[in-house]
Amino acid sequence: MALFRIAARTHLAPAEAWRRLTAWERHAAQVPFTRITVTTEPPTHRGTRFVARTGIGRLGFDDPMEVVVWEPPYHCRLEKHGGVVTGWAEIDVREEPDGGSGARVVWTEDLRVRGLPRACDPLLARAGRVVFGRAMRVLLRG
Repeated sequence: MALFRIAARTHLAPAEAWRRLTAWERHAAQVPFTRITVTTEPPTHRGTRFVARTGIGRLGFDDPMEVVVWEPPYHCRLEKHGGVVTGWAEIDVREEPDGGSGARVVWTEDLRVRGLPRACDPLLARAGRVVFGRAMRVLLRG
């Protein structure tokens, strides 16, 4: 699997950073050709499920995910249950360790695309860092 980690600091309080990063539908605006549908009742909790549909027209694939750990406003873990994309992602939000204002956010993901050889893992991890790093930065900006 392609493991990658993205870390960022934000001026936002941890609770606000958490709220922005776990507004699942908002992620779609940052990932090209993707829309997200939450398939369970709000608010988000352990067991919440959503699907990221990536594609153009009828050509595309679904990336179904489930929240398996929900510890607001500090930690959540998602597991991917798709036929194309599998793996997991974790979002961690912490107060700045030096006692300053703001928060430190770490997004860790272990990603696999079925049919893609393991030799492609470094390229997949790099693409993940670019796409999800951009998404994280934009979501934290507002």
